Amino acid sequence: MTTAIHSELDADGILLLTIDVPGQSMNVITPDVQADLAAAILRLKTDDAIKGAVLTSGKASGFMAGADLKGMGGLMGGGKPPEGKSRMAALFDAVFGLNRLLRDLETCGKPVAAAVNGLALGGGLEFILACHYRVIADNPKITLGLPEIMVGLFPGAGGTQRLPRLMGIQPALMYLLQGKNMSPQEALGFGVAQAVVPADQIVATAKAWVKANPNGGVQPWDAKNFKMPGGPATALNPNFAQIFVGGTAMTHVNAGDNMNAPRAILSAVYEGTQVPMDTAIRIESKYFAKVVADPQAGNMIRSLFVSKQAAEKGARRPAGVPPMPTKKIAMLGAGLMGAGVAMVTAQAGIEVVLLDRDLAAAEKGKQYTADRLAKKRMDPAKAQAILDRIHPTCDYADLAGCDLIIEAVFETREIKADVTKATEAVVGPDVIFGSNTSTLPITGLAKAWSKPENFIGIHFFSPVEKMPLVEIIVGKETGPAAIAKALDYVAAIRKTPIVVNDSRGFYTSRCFGTYVQEGLALLGEGTTPALIENIGKQMGMPVGPLAVNDEVGLDLSYKVGQQTRADLGDAYKPGPADGVITKMYELGRQGRKNAKGFYVYPEGGKKYLWPELVETVAGGLAADQPTAADVKERLLYRQLVECARCMGEGVLETPQDGDLGAIFGWGFAPFTGGPFAHMDTVGIANVVATLDRLAQQHGERFAPPQYLRDMAAKGESFYGLAAKKAA
Repeated sequence: MTTAIHSELDADGILLLTIDVPGQSMNVITPDVQADLAAAILRLKTDDAIKGAVLTSGKASGFMAGADLKGMGGLMGGGKPPEGKSRMAALFDAVFGLNRLLRDLETCGKPVAAAVNGLALGGGLEFILACHYRVIADNPKITLGLPEIMVGLFPGAGGTQRLPRLMGIQPALMYLLQGKNMSPQEALGFGVAQAVVPADQIVATAKAWVKANPNGGVQPWDAKNFKMPGGPATALNPNFAQIFVGGTAMTHVNAGDNMNAPRAILSAVYEGTQVPMDTAIRIESKYFAKVVADPQAGNMIRSLFVSKQAAEKGARRPAGVPPMPTKKIAMLGAGLMGAGVAMVTAQAGIEVVLLDRDLAAAEKGKQYTADRLAKKRMDPAKAQAILDRIHPTCDYADLAGCDLIIEAVFETREIKADVTKATEAVVGPDVIFGSNTSTLPITGLAKAWSKPENFIGIHFFSPVEKMPLVEIIVGKETGPAAIAKALDYVAAIRKTPIVVNDSRGFYTSRCFGTYVQEGLALLGEGTTPALIENIGKQMGMPVGPLAVNDEVGLDLSYKVGQQTRADLGDAYKPGPADGVITKMYELGRQGRKNAKGFYVYPEGGKKYLWPELVETVAGGLAADQPTAADVKERLLYRQLVECARCMGEGVLETPQDGDLGAIFGWGFAPFTGGPFAHMDTVGIANVVATLDRLAQQHGERFAPPQYLRDMAAKGESFYGLAAKKAA
């Protein structure tokens, strides 16, 4: 066993416990940490020479980032429980271990202080909450919080019980349910911390408190006269019931009925705050075990944490290609996308030549960054340094010296070819050229570049500064150097990459489009528009399909459809959404851009669905309206079958890319862990059976591909196949 907590006893009898997990840049809770802490607690209890303890970190990066999520797979794997125990009982024992350990710490009978030098998140915050005194370094960059809900979990080491007892139930629920962080000063104001001092004084301050408080080893909630901040947690306190009525309503609005963790938090806090702490932590562990037992948490952790981190660390980077840093990019097109790319690139310290058809357009693109930096109230010198890296121009000669080209001009093949050729004439074919196209196949666009091995798709999402994903598209002739260059650039601007192969619409645009198209198909059948929109949001999508299409632009949807029809010729298969888009386009309804689309956008008012919508595109409401379940199933499974087709056709190579792209690219219900995690959870055979039924009812677009049928016949899963391939 390695040493994760180093101990040092000083002349005053104060034991300094320094957490320093070997091989980790940041402390996380490992079995070694728990074993060392258990040994330290036993020593505290039994060694009369020890008067108290101070818990701190040996990492310059911070105090502790919480549990090792990668190591939680064993809890969620559903292995065989010990003889004579049910799975839930065994799971409870496993998750209760840390809770019991921290309870032992706070009831050891001697004062324990925490000296916090940096961020304390999740289990890291729960560690310090179990101490009797907490001193935080005076640094506004330090954050403390319980963000577990962001990956489908909730605090399982006393956080749902200690935080409400320190700051009150209502403010604690705001942090627990939203995963919000607090600064040292906020922690001090809420009573989560007792002191905020300069970083070089935290250990001395903590030791001084221990020395001055030999009887300080009792938590407030273990004292006979303890009173819950904000009033008692009983029916006699009218605010108590109101808090949970409001909290339940807010949770329903924010998470619908899709997420397990928010409901579990509300239940754990409601029940736990009415009983003594020893019972309360058992209640918390009971609900935590239930959340862990459901596949939802495991799916979310895998996609939102494990796969995301792996992608950002270069999981898909070609082996053997040396680092290819980007020093200066050429951004072709200063519209919304180009301006956004220029902004995030300049913020990463990279020079940008921002080119457009005339200098005024290029200057406007630079102003995009200036306006957004002003809203951030950034230090003027830092803001100016960012702006100074963006060089607007209309002269292709200014592109000389750029080592990466990114194109974001109009979604027309001819225009893209013209700017590609004009660029190569200046920089030469050896520079990597990336197209930000969202639909046009990369292999075709690469014909305008004399070395297609240096041509690649680099697809951003709007607004660029907010959307975390970049889709890297590999054409038929794209070489490993281009892939490495694109991935190194994405890492430099701190985005999450996925790598996909060429296809019309690639992966994200192609699959996301099916959500919109199925919404239009339902509308064309005379389905109530509000039902379509509300079910879209209730199933976990950010907005309804009609609202999305308004944001994208109905004119753009029409033009993309026309380009696709022209490219495919006789192979083009019209869909039920085509007539709806054509009708809206002919009426001049373009969406939000001209304040009239599926919605109406009154100046200074709230948007609302166009009252004449159904009558115009469907001739009126259908007599037989689909149920909410029917609408949800169609909107969901139309996406799932297209994702499966992308895997079967080789557009996707890994389910990890598919799930990351879906969640971070088009907002596919995060609680599922992504479409491939969801299909694995439902069972491939069940997915195929549902798709067969939908195909009979609604058409060929739902027909499952042979690839999916073969998986069902063999009892395979997407992640099971990926694990075999990796092995």
